[in-house]
Amino acid sequence: MMETKVKRYFQLKKKQKEIEQELGDLRNEIISHCSEEELTELQTGHYHVKIVSQDRKEYDDNKLYDALPDPSVWKLISKADPTKIASLIKLNVISEETVRDTITIKKISLLQVNRSS
Repeated sequence: MMETKVKRYFQLKKKQKEIEQELGDLRNEIISHCSEEELTELQTGHYHVKIVSQDRKEYDDNKLYDALPDPSVWKLISKADPTKIASLIKLNVISEETVRDTITIKKISLLQVNRSS
């Protein structure tokens, strides 16, 4: 009984990995096509495609550690987690000015696909 469940779990995890790989490949191809055509939206058949650009903040651990030498702050962060850092800025525990030089902005493209009526 348990062997059957473990076997099925293994099979599904393998299938999940294959599906995620194919989704990633298709996503990249769709985004690449839209980028080449300079499109942010595309209607194809019964599907509406929308590319949304977003800026993602990435923090450099070493620079952040130098900018925030207070050990009590590092206990709250533990690593350069953008969500935790944003929360600490909102709570005025740290200032945005303090961490300004530790950030790089990475442009990412989000893919949205909806079926049209």
